[in-house]
Amino acid sequence: MEVKAAVKYIRVSPQKARLVADTVRGKAVSDALSILEYTPKTVSRYIYKLISSAVANANSRDDMDVDTLFVKTIFVDQGPTLKRFRARAMGRGTRILKRSCHITVVLDEA
Repeated sequence: MEVKAAVKYIRVSPQKARLVADTVRGKAVSDALSILEYTPKTVSRYIYKLISSAVANANSRDDMDVDTLFVKTIFVDQGPTLKRFRARAMGRGTRILKRSCHITVVLDEA
């Protein structure tokens, strides 16, 4: 049985979020949470809360054993991009892209 959780509109670029997501893919939930606790990236806090939410979803179901869960899949999709401008020399403007992402995690029993 699988259990799923998602978080949307995180103000971190998808490229940076994928770096952290790759470190916990395929790991047991306890190992993944301990890795994320000591990862010095901003997005690790969001992924930690997301995996904890998925564990809570699994805990609410009667047919799942929380101790045997592992991260089956975790993927990061691109969210909407905020477009801003910054003043530059000689009256020009440069576009600044503030990217966001959607993160989805699927846990499964071993």
